Amino acid sequence: MTPGADEAVVSTARGGAADDPDIVGRMTGGDSSALAELYDRHGRAIYSLACRILSDPGDAEDVVQDVFSQAWRQAARYDRSRASVAGWLLMMTRTRSLDRLRARQARPATSAASEPAFDTLPDAGPGPEAATLTADAVRRMRRAMGELNEPQRRAIELAYFEGLTQTAIADRLQEPLGTVKTRIRSALLKLRAAMVGG
Repeated sequence: MTPGADEAVVSTARGGAADDPDIVGRMTGGDSSALAELYDRHGRAIYSLACRILSDPGDAEDVVQDVFSQAWRQAARYDRSRASVAGWLLMMTRTRSLDRLRARQARPATSAASEPAFDTLPDAGPGPEAATLTADAVRRMRRAMGELNEPQRRAIELAYFEGLTQTAIADRLQEPLGTVKTRIRSALLKLRAAMVGG
């Protein structure tokens, strides 16, 4: 994880989340200063997640712009009963980043350097998408991710950060689909137990 990503998690989790729905409400009314305020509160976490998924600062900057443009256009659609504002923004970020990653992978590779190397995958700790979690939950998630064996952790990372299907993960790792499914299910059960049980 990048050094700034931890700080982004903590700052977003503590950064006056109770005011966020009011800010989105102001955006609905056309208040552009509300968009600037939302960016100041969440821009770093959005950028950190996009960088983590895309491994390209330029693409990450484009995703940040896309996310805040979408938030401006769709502010009236925000539903506080479904997600926190941070969760809403981070989900848009993940979706946009994975779309960009898939588009990049669909283009013909010009060289071996453009193919993502397996050893450059993001670390196993949770990223800025955990901003809606408490500091204690972040600590539990990190501990649980650290307790997963390497094959389980790798499968979870490929599914979440690269958006690969289980079939695509099996192809990438050159392992049977059943093995990949079992690893992902076991890992998710361990992570869920760690989050629920504390």
